Amino acid sequence: MFGRQYVWVTVGILALIFLAAFEALAVTTVMPIISAALDGDSLYALAFSGPLAVGVVGMVAAGNWSDRSGPVPVVLTAVVLFVVGLVIAGTAASMPALIVGRLVHGLGGGALSVSLYVVVARVYPQRMHPAIFGAFAGAWVVPSLIGPFIAGLVAEYTSWRWVFLGVVVLVLAAMGMLRPGLASIAAAERERPVGVREPWRLSRTLWSLGAAAAVLCASMAAQLPGALLWVGTGAAFVLAGVALRPLLPAGTLSGRRGLPVVMTIRGLVSGAFLSTEVYLPALLTGEYRLSPVLAGLALSCAGITWALASWLQGRYATVLSDAGSMLLGSVLLLIAVAASAATSALGLPPAVAIAGWAVAGAGMGTLVPRQSGRVLRLSAPEQQGFNSSALLIADSIGAALALAATAVVFVAFAPLGGTATYTASFTLSALLAVGGLLLVGRVGHDAPPAAAA
Repeated sequence: MFGRQYVWVTVGILALIFLAAFEALAVTTVMPIISAALDGDSLYALAFSGPLAVGVVGMVAAGNWSDRSGPVPVVLTAVVLFVVGLVIAGTAASMPALIVGRLVHGLGGGALSVSLYVVVARVYPQRMHPAIFGAFAGAWVVPSLIGPFIAGLVAEYTSWRWVFLGVVVLVLAAMGMLRPGLASIAAAERERPVGVREPWRLSRTLWSLGAAAAVLCASMAAQLPGALLWVGTGAAFVLAGVALRPLLPAGTLSGRRGLPVVMTIRGLVSGAFLSTEVYLPALLTGEYRLSPVLAGLALSCAGITWALASWLQGRYATVLSDAGSMLLGSVLLLIAVAASAATSALGLPPAVAIAGWAVAGAGMGTLVPRQSGRVLRLSAPEQQGFNSSALLIADSIGAALALAATAVVFVAFAPLGGTATYTASFTLSALLAVGGLLLVGRVGHDAPPAAAA
């Protein structure tokens, strides 16, 4: 990956992923502080599910645009949106304003994630894909070590605003490193015959807007009174399912064997993981009175084990089949979510949840790189953008809908007080992990990819 032919593309991509990882971990760590400062407890879940929802629009548009014109203009546009969103969030004077910034940031982040997948497909030979996707997760190592810790320090001793604003300059520097690689990709794209370019598919963008709107409505449904809470949530989930059908491979919603079930599992495990990770720092700071720095330790542990497991997937890709990797990862994730639920329900020491979340990172690091590589192997070149965006849509929508569901659970169990709301939320997350585990048998047992050189 770091030979002369690939070095600048590799460094630039990993730098952008590094910063995206830092931002995600930092915001998750300090969001309880931001929510308290801006009186935004009622919008806490929306601050996470909103960016994921609008990110779907960015993913769909980026997939179509990348298949038609190559990934270069998509990367540039996505970075602009990413930076603008950071600035809006960092200067927000209210929780709604911060969410607007998060939405713009999410739109750019969704487009960026898909376009970087297509950059990988255009630049690296297939035999290197397990290694490069392992390196993607490896780029989370340093942010995992320092991101939550630094974010906690910044929030405690300066201002949470610098968690957003401090990243802006670094993103621009990363683009400077990626520029030579993008120039070479653009030159190659100009040589592609016009006849093989994909047409614009605006209908898919409209469906993505519908899916995003449905997820946002589901996220806001927790604020409805009485029976409207359940009616609104159910209606939003149904609309989300309808809008998602054209955006995913046929059979994804039913878990059909082959490529579709890989997407299904991705949505379930992402929902289980993020819906637990978002509320774990709130449990540790609110119920156990840990500082944000110590609460961030759970995220650090998970990020480290995620990166380590991903590196092992790239280095020893022939040891486990795709199905074996997904089975192992799903089991580890379920164990970790169960540890969080047990900590909340039984009043166990917070170290149990923190250690358990390190297991969750190992599970996701075992799952995600193998799923990404499998999707690219099963995709024709002209479908790489669509299927890459579909995988990330399943990831984002699965997580966003899980967060919307946990927001409803919080409202329903709030009268019980104490840790009951966290226990109920983590239980729901565990059920999602069980769903992913039960579907692994439909992945199939194709031969694992060749070992990375």
